[in-house]
Amino acid sequence: MQLDIKIQGGTLNLTQEILDRYNVAGPRYTSYPTAPEWVDSFGPADYEAALKQSNEVRPLRPLSIYMHLPFCERLCLFCGCNVVISKNHDVLVPYLEKLKWEIDQLSRRLDLARPVTQFHWGGGTPTYLEASQLEELFRYTKQRFTFDPEAEIGVEIDPRVTRESQLSTLRQLGFNRISMGIQDFNPAVQKIVHRIQPYQETKALFDACRALEFESVNIDLIYGLPLQTPESFLDSVEKVIGLSPDRVAMFSYAHVPWLKKQQGSFAKYVPQGMDKFNIFRAGIERFTHAGYVYIGMDHFARPNDELCLAQNNRTLHRNFQGYTTKAGADLIGLGVSSISGIDRTYAQNYRDLKEYCTAIEQSRLPIMRGVVLDDDDVIRRTVISKLLCHCVLHKREIESEFSIRFDDYFADELLRLERLQTDGLVQMSPETISVTQLGRIFIRNAGMVFDKYLQKPKGKPVFSKTL
Repeated sequence: MQLDIKIQGGTLNLTQEILDRYNVAGPRYTSYPTAPEWVDSFGPADYEAALKQSNEVRPLRPLSIYMHLPFCERLCLFCGCNVVISKNHDVLVPYLEKLKWEIDQLSRRLDLARPVTQFHWGGGTPTYLEASQLEELFRYTKQRFTFDPEAEIGVEIDPRVTRESQLSTLRQLGFNRISMGIQDFNPAVQKIVHRIQPYQETKALFDACRALEFESVNIDLIYGLPLQTPESFLDSVEKVIGLSPDRVAMFSYAHVPWLKKQQGSFAKYVPQGMDKFNIFRAGIERFTHAGYVYIGMDHFARPNDELCLAQNNRTLHRNFQGYTTKAGADLIGLGVSSISGIDRTYAQNYRDLKEYCTAIEQSRLPIMRGVVLDDDDVIRRTVISKLLCHCVLHKREIESEFSIRFDDYFADELLRLERLQTDGLVQMSPETISVTQLGRIFIRNAGMVFDKYLQKPKGKPVFSKTL
């Protein structure tokens, strides 16, 4: 069976054999090594050492701050995020107090000459907070760090619960980017995943964002949800195109019922294999036909968007917030389950709310686990990042940066890449490794070739499938 995919002026050919070969469990590479390789022996002292060392780097590295606000009133059954479900908003008050303590501690440990160039609120549902709470939390943070005047300040919102008064407050505070979760407009899909979100209500909030002149309004979709078909998903895509967002993230639904038990309730309705890929195909063809550029993996952007420009000039970066233009910044995570990425160190806060709060009540930084990268980790992280972000790897750049001979260092990996080259996913030359248009769809698989940890035997499943 062969499938033709019409994308960006060309036609790609995909066979069932290729799909079966590459649609396997694999990381999303928001970090390398990936989180399953981090160790519980890494603690607050290790994190503090990394913070201290980061202040000594010259020139000073800017900061990217992510703040996790985990609360939601209702659970969407597809959700894989770290969330706390409560209709009682009083649970928010003690959490905000703990969060402020953490903000204080981190601001004291970081050189305040380091500008914050990116600040992002994620969840959960950040607009679980009332407008006054949004304002207080933002001002509290801004008073303790040095924000760049041109900082990218973004927030994720749920159109079902967000009010225009909250949007107005966010805009007045300086937020300039909105990421709006939609996932799917089909009523049957919404019902089975417990996320009822009528199109007209969503459009009204989207229009309000435009009226408030947010610099970028982006939309999140998910393909592969239960009961989705290519035709039903295409209807959602058409509605999204009609809204004309600046960027679109079209995430693959991660079916991991061994981690998220609620997903088992609709397992028999989840499209698999070629059925799921045809849903993805419907989206990628329509978005690129509408003028969006396929960045890779699950991201689309307007041709003049910063993401496209950064990919073209090879400055695009990838971290726990996905693709970003803020390369060279140390990522500081605040809040339950949040992750920091500081040069050669990753550190994660406790995922359990009670453990997070207990650590802070005991005046301890709430670090659950982490890892310090060795030289080989850093080299491989750089290679994987360049492939996923730029779709091309220049061997001589890696050789110059790390004083290695690429073809010798990665001799085994180059042999494994020959299979991907035969299948049309990459093109190799003596100087470069390039990801093809078809390879962008399977770009995680290209990164997996260079992941030494995947060669170790695993017990129970860790990752979702790549498509």
